[in-house]
Amino acid sequence: MCNIRWQHIAVLVLTSGLVACSSAKQSSILRPDLGVVAAPSIAGGTPGSGMQSECNVAPDPNRSQYIIGYGSLMQEESRKRTSPQAGSPHPVDAKGYRRGWFARAETVGFGTTYLGVLPDLESRINAVIYQVDSVELNATDRRELSYCRTSVAISEITPLEKEFLPDPNGQIWIYVSMPQSVAIPNSQYPIVQSYVDIFVSGCLEQEQRFGLPEFAQQCLSTTTNWSEHWVNDRIYPRRPFNFQPKARQIDNLLSKQLQQYFSHIRIEGG
Repeated sequence: MCNIRWQHIAVLVLTSGLVACSSAKQSSILRPDLGVVAAPSIAGGTPGSGMQSECNVAPDPNRSQYIIGYGSLMQEESRKRTSPQAGSPHPVDAKGYRRGWFARAETVGFGTTYLGVLPDLESRINAVIYQVDSVELNATDRRELSYCRTSVAISEITPLEKEFLPDPNGQIWIYVSMPQSVAIPNSQYPIVQSYVDIFVSGCLEQEQRFGLPEFAQQCLSTTTNWSEHWVNDRIYPRRPFNFQPKARQIDNLLSKQLQQYFSHIRIEGG
């Protein structure tokens, strides 16, 4: 088990010229290999009430187990590669967490910046919740090796589907970014379109399946740290539709919501 040492996060107040608005504070994380990099602040400086001090604690075998998916786990195809027998996903609103492009896994060669979440008492995200057994929970732990599985209080979850309520005695988990892996995108670790496609197509699946207008739009608006360090690594990026059927929907949404970044996306290698 790995301890989350939130005290290693140094919160710095940025100058007014760097702050988007007076109420939106940014923090910095000290990394010996990266220097000081900006990252979302942790409002209040402490994890939410559902957070644990340890990662990947053993689940109670007598209780139902749920995972909150907020990135690639929202897309059915991606989720089922790890949890083929998992229960159906249900859209939820989760308070106390900030989603953003600040999850970095150490790698040899080319890398990318992934989606992560950090505790933030003033933020909330839309996501999915689904039930798993202990085998699939362990499989997801291995998949999300760079993250810390922590518990979420049921009071922090609001179902967006009227017919669904999680077992009140169940255990709910979310994979939180570990402080040592938090870093924003740069030219060596950019946002990559293939991962954006998985994320946004998963959001579109929930929007269409449950008739939730603007669910995909909310996925984008509740995600921080979008960046001009963003590359289009799709197969045949100028005609991606055979490999990404939702490419037109995704691009239309991105161009409207994130025009200032979308217009700077470059084709990988270009």
